[in-house]
Amino acid sequence: MTNLPPLTWLRAFEAAARHLSFTQAAGELNLTQSAVSQHVRSLESALGMTLFIRGTRALQLTEGGLNYLPVVQEAFETLAAGTRALTGHRGRQLRVRVNLAFSTFWLAPRLGALLRAHPWLSFNLTTPIWNPQNVEGVPEVEIRFGRPALMPKTAKRLAAERAYPVCAPDAEPSMRDWRTAPLFDCAGVTTNWEAWLTSQGHALPPERSVNLASTYVVGMTAAMNGAGLSMAHDTLASRLLRDDQFERAYDHSVAMPEGYFLLQPAKHEETPASRTFVDWIEEHFAHHM
Repeated sequence: MTNLPPLTWLRAFEAAARHLSFTQAAGELNLTQSAVSQHVRSLESALGMTLFIRGTRALQLTEGGLNYLPVVQEAFETLAAGTRALTGHRGRQLRVRVNLAFSTFWLAPRLGALLRAHPWLSFNLTTPIWNPQNVEGVPEVEIRFGRPALMPKTAKRLAAERAYPVCAPDAEPSMRDWRTAPLFDCAGVTTNWEAWLTSQGHALPPERSVNLASTYVVGMTAAMNGAGLSMAHDTLASRLLRDDQFERAYDHSVAMPEGYFLLQPAKHEETPASRTFVDWIEEHFAHHM
């Protein structure tokens, strides 16, 4: 790294070589002609070679300059591509952080309709499970799962949730009964199997255990494939129930203190992309899920 010339020198050389003019390079870089010329001279001195033949009316690249130009241009393109991949296109590629289960069961199945309606939108989606504050990068919009007390004051709850067991539509009777079927749930959620059973005056027998995962994706997918019963809730299960990928194993449900919360940018930080996405999310939850 200590052998690399300063970026300003390289930018001056690349622009001057492309235009074969210090004056035109200066106009592109918003510098004076003398500043561009000095940057190029400094680069030549650092490299120990002449890059331009300076004529009265025009510049001409030396053999060394011709060999060095594609190297510099490729390096700039690599930097530009890497920056685009990391940050997205400002104002167009929207950085969204979404709870993993929400993105799997709610958002992803609806993205096609959103992009057909707004084909100019582009997303950079990250999907943490817990502790979203510890995930690298700063999103423009976030959908976070948890209890209200743990949410920022500006967070908006999308819906009130009710929890209930679900199973595969073709599950055998023994795989629909909480007394005999393997049980699945999401760890760290207060509205769990114990809460659902207690609300009906039941208790989980000591010999019975619940299979836990750090996301609803695991248990609900297992239940969908006939592995047993999984706790689920409205936002995640509503579409799957309508599409007959799930069935509710029992009519009884319990209210959840946890829910999905929308965190959106302040008014002065909004972009067309963030406004479009937030409006679309809110419209969906206002009228249907």
